[in-house]
Amino acid sequence: MGIDQTKQCHVRAITDPESGNASSLDRLENSILVGDCVELMDNLPEACVDVIFADPPYNLQLGGDLHRPNNTKVDGVDDDWDHFDSFAAYDEFTQKWLRAARRVLKPNGTLWVIGSYHNIFRVGVILQNTGFWMLNDVIWRKTNPMPNFRGTRFTNAHETLLWCAKSQNSKYRFNYDAMKALNDDLQMRSDWLLPLCTGEERLKRNGKKAHPTQKPELLLYRVIVSSSEVNDLILDPFFGSGTTGAVAKKLGRKYIGLEQDPSYARLAEKRLSQTQRVSEEEFLRTPTKRDLPRVPFGRLLESGILVPGQVLSDQRGRYHARVRADGMLITDGFYGSIHKVGAYVQKAPACNGWQFWHVQIKGELVPIDLFRQKLRAEIH
Repeated sequence: MGIDQTKQCHVRAITDPESGNASSLDRLENSILVGDCVELMDNLPEACVDVIFADPPYNLQLGGDLHRPNNTKVDGVDDDWDHFDSFAAYDEFTQKWLRAARRVLKPNGTLWVIGSYHNIFRVGVILQNTGFWMLNDVIWRKTNPMPNFRGTRFTNAHETLLWCAKSQNSKYRFNYDAMKALNDDLQMRSDWLLPLCTGEERLKRNGKKAHPTQKPELLLYRVIVSSSEVNDLILDPFFGSGTTGAVAKKLGRKYIGLEQDPSYARLAEKRLSQTQRVSEEEFLRTPTKRDLPRVPFGRLLESGILVPGQVLSDQRGRYHARVRADGMLITDGFYGSIHKVGAYVQKAPACNGWQFWHVQIKGELVPIDLFRQKLRAEIH
């Protein structure tokens, strides 16, 4: 079943978590809760969230105003919510929200945190001390970064995302094939070249940026597609202008946004009321290999796609093996599964035989995995 598109985003002002009755999760899906993010998370059911994306205050420690060469003031982050009295105060704040986030995250869920050099290293230490298991650090390299106007440092052209599982034993979701497809059939790297949020996407009030750190939807698109599935619940404890919710809604996911500033919550609510899911569920879903029907290699023989005695080779034609009637391969007197024989000829500890072995058809080498995909489609 897809998400009920008639369910609109609602801002709920909850100042007393007990009176908010936030334990009714269905009531809170696709909503923005206004208040302290730790208190609000503490009042959510335990292990109820699939993915958390967090864009916490960076604690930028800015010293005075920043001006461009033409003496115009840079519209940077100088809001009270980004100011902390000390590193110790920031660390205490980080410990509290990360503990609360870990409690509401499902055992196989993942958490993303984005930050800059001002805070991300402190956050990383606390993440690991809290029990999260680090999966990747991803560098968001900005195509259009703000210059260093004072000329005293390198241009700060990137931010860092930390991607973590709840624990070392988590069977977390990673949509590898989707990421590869988005990257021209190459493995997606951990450095992402993406622009800042500009143009029509940038929300404004009275001609100025409505939120100083609005993230681009391109960034959240990649985060959400890589680590979630349709109907998963995504929590953003620092909701701001609502980018996480907007992309989640477009991609058929559910969301809960937590935001302490009512004006930002109203801004996000308006944005989300104008956001629609982009397609039907079938075109948004990314099944994992575990979700796909199992097709043994022998089915290719039973279906007549391959025949006993047929020769298979690797993509470069360096190694060869023949197909036996029992679904095994044989080469130089050694026989076994497509995986074992593939590992044997390469003198490797393991091999994915479906991707390693090819068959020649009309002068071209075709991976046998294409035939498995065809049979899976027929089964489906």
